[in-house]
Order: sequence, then structure tokens, then C-alpha cells
Amino acid sequence: MSLAWSLLAALGLALAYAAQMARWARVLQREHYEAASMARFWRRWTFPSLRYTRVATLRRFRPITLTYVLWCTLPVAVIIAVFARMPAVVVVDAVVYGLTCPRGLTPRGRTSPLRWTRRLRTVASVGLAVALAIVGIGATLGATLLAGALVVWVVPFTLALAARLLDPYEARLASRFVETARLRLTRVHPIVVAITGSYGKTSTKNHLADLLRGDGGVVATPKSFNNRAGLSRAINENLADGTRVFVAEMGTYGPGEISALCEWCVPDIAVVTAIGPVHLERMGSLDVIEEAKFEITERARVVIVNVDDPRLALWPTRLGERRVRTAGSANARADVRVTPVDSTWHVWVDGAEVARVAATAGLQPTNVACALAAALEVGVTTAEFAKRLSGLQPVANRATIALAPSGVTVIDDTFNANPASARASLDLLGSLEVLGRRVVITPGLIELGVEQAPSNEELGRDIARRGFELGVVGRSNAGALAVGYGPELRDFRRRDDAVAWVRESLVLGDAVLYLNDLPDHYP
Repeated sequence: MSLAWSLLAALGLALAYAAQMARWARVLQREHYEAASMARFWRRWTFPSLRYTRVATLRRFRPITLTYVLWCTLPVAVIIAVFARMPAVVVVDAVVYGLTCPRGLTPRGRTSPLRWTRRLRTVASVGLAVALAIVGIGATLGATLLAGALVVWVVPFTLALAARLLDPYEARLASRFVETARLRLTRVHPIVVAITGSYGKTSTKNHLADLLRGDGGVVATPKSFNNRAGLSRAINENLADGTRVFVAEMGTYGPGEISALCEWCVPDIAVVTAIGPVHLERMGSLDVIEEAKFEITERARVVIVNVDDPRLALWPTRLGERRVRTAGSANARADVRVTPVDSTWHVWVDGAEVARVAATAGLQPTNVACALAAALEVGVTTAEFAKRLSGLQPVANRATIALAPSGVTVIDDTFNANPASARASLDLLGSLEVLGRRVVITPGLIELGVEQAPSNEELGRDIARRGFELGVVGRSNAGALAVGYGPELRDFRRRDDAVAWVRESLVLGDAVLYLNDLPDHYP
């Protein structure tokens, strides 16, 4: 093999490695440096479900991609390279793959570009060190180019290894911010209301903050700052002296995380909104999800649970002597209940009706009931309920309704991504007084594990039963939605393409629901 060829091959592999590093580093960053996420996303981009091949090939979306073909032919290329002494085959494959695949996964994304933060630079450096070690081993075996080709193919896994190796170091760095937050909480000493749930926690948090804001001294975690880093940052940046109530959203990707949060951000009042299949892909079962959410009750003096949820309805008995206040909408035995009747909410507390207010479109009565129950525990009286409820507003990107300049009614539910909220949003679309077309634009539901395909098939069937039109964004769930809905659906590569079609096609009197919006590190 000539020196010129070797240098050219090395340059090509270096460029391919750099391109792969940039692509997959953005995935790792978007997934909060969770090492296990890299394998999941590699499978999503490399081996899409072939169950829907026959359905998918009827349309423009294709599960068979160049990435899939290159990975499937890689073993053949390796065999040729080793036994026929033709390493150029694997090198060329690796360069083509590294520079072009996966198609659609780029460092410059629509939803969030790659940012070379201190943490990402550290992870990338360790990943590069692992790659160089592999090349060094290959060199000692006389297979430098083969080893160089290998590191191009396995960038997601070397990054995952680097992230896992750095976890203890990053935890030590973060502990300083956590300790600062703990000391600030101790000094300010607000009432801490901690809210968790598979869904509904952000809406409930915002509703509670709005209900309490008139009394002053209320701080809530912003947006979805619900992990250790986000919670400590919210406290360090926003918890001022004189804060009376701190409303903390707490999320989890697995057992132990909420318990760890509650060790230093100890809740006086714990609110649990729902148990559902959100993050089922990560946690494996609803039982594991339930146990992870139950951790929020361990230190709280009062626990508020949504007893419309069948699993949470059993918690009052499980909590034993602990003080429990139940909330809900459908369950008549709830201590605090918000019942919609026509366009009015009837509010009940301990069996007595205390208020009637005009219902606000886009608000879920169960979430409002949970917020009211927490407000009661903080000190709001039932005499103030009607006045305070009238000021509640939908949370941004969660079933908010607006009228576009074209006269099209737009429901923005792009931050909701679970079966229950999807049904509620479809109900909302069906309830609108519009004369024309009703269209749903969605990439489908994600992180549902083995339930993802059947859940999206059912979502497609539900949309079809209601007589709505369907537009599917991306290919993550395109096949499953097509099976449920039928061949009449429209498919779009990106959300921007779907939005452009809506603006061109819908007119005064039509309505569109944007249901969920996947970040573009999803296929």
C-alpha cells in the first residue's frame, strides 16, 4: 500500500471521525449526558422498525436508509478486508458513513445547535483518547487503518463510555452548586411544595404559582428545570430573601433520583399528578415508574394525590398515617374536586361546593384541582378560590389556543407527549366551533418502550375515528401511525415542512392541532 494512499485514507478517516463526533455529541448533549441514551438513539437512526416496511414503502418515508444499508454490509466489508487483504473496502465504507450518515442528524439542528460547553469538550476529549487508544492497539497489530475505520463506526459508544467514566467527576462538580442551594434553602426557609408526575407536573406547578402569586413571595422553578442541575440553579439564581413559598418541579429518569433531590430540597407538601407510561423506555414498567414517583412522599408532611389516576387512588391507604389530601375531577370522593359542567367549573372542597367559575380552554381540571389542594395547604382560603381561578392561564405550548392571521384556529400542544394528554388534545380539537377541516400534525408519541408502536397505532385510529386529517412529521412513528390511520395521511420530513403546508392549505374556519414536537436529534 503506497504512502500517498495511507495518508489520504488517514485524512479521510480523521474527517469522518470529526463529522461523527459532532453529530453524536449533539445527541449526548440533548440527552443530558446520559450514557445509556446513546445506544437508544443509535438504534433509532440505524435500525428503524422493519415491521412497517410494507406500509411505509407505499409512501415517501422509507425505513430502509443508507445508514441501515452500510451497517448491514459492514460485516461483509470486514471479511473482505481481513481475508482478501483489501482494507480499502472498510476504509471507504467508514469515510462514506462518517461524512454522510445518519442522514438528517446534523450538528446544526432546528431545535438546538451543538454547543461546545466545558462539559462537552471534556467528554469529547476523553472520547478522542479512547479512539486513539483503539488506533494504537490496531497499529501494534499491523491494522492501523482498520482500527481507524472502526473508531468512526463506534463514535456513539466511545462517547457513551467517556460520559460514564466522567460521571463521578461531574457529580463532584455539581455537588458544590447543590450545597449552595441547600444552604440558601435553609437560610430563606420557604414552604417547599414539590410536584412530580408522569405528566401534568409543569401545568400544576404554574397553576399553583399563579394561585399564590397575589400574596407575594412565591418562586417556582422555571420551564422544565426539574433535575438536580436545574433545581439547584433555580434556587441559586431565584430564591431571594423573603421568599414565602418555593414550588419545585421534580422529574426522574429512574429510581433514586427524586429521593436524592428530596434529601437537600425537602418538601413540606408533595404533589403527585399522574402515573403513566412516560419514560417507559428508560424505566421498563409502570411499577418502576410508580415507585420512582413515590419517593417524593418520604419526607413530606402532606401528600396530595390525583385520585382520578387508578394507581394514585390506592396511595392514601398505602401512605397510612401520613396526612393525605386527594384531588381530582372525575372521582367524587376527592377532597378537592374541579368538575366541568358545560362551560363552567364547579369547585368542591370536602364535599361542599365553594365556587363556580367560567372554564378556561386548554386547562385540565385535574391539574387545577391538584394546584388548589396545594394552595389550601399553603393557606389560601376557599373564599378566594373563585377570584384566583379566574386568572389562571394555559401553560405555553400545552393546549393553548390562538387564532392565526389567516383565520385558522391553532392548538399548540407541542410540549405534551403521552397518550392521556393526546386524547385530551384531540377532545379539545373536536370541541372547537369550527366549520371547516380539522387537522392534526404530529410526530407521534415517544419513549413508551414496547408500548410505543401500539400506542401510536391507536393514536392513528383515534384520529381517523374522529374524522380528522393527519400529517406525520419524521419517521420515528410514521409506520405505526400509518397502520392506525390509513394511507390517506400526509407525511413531512420536518415540522417546518408541515407548518408550510398548513399555511398554504388551511383557510378561515379550519383548525389545526400541533401535537408534540420532537427535537431534531430524533429521526
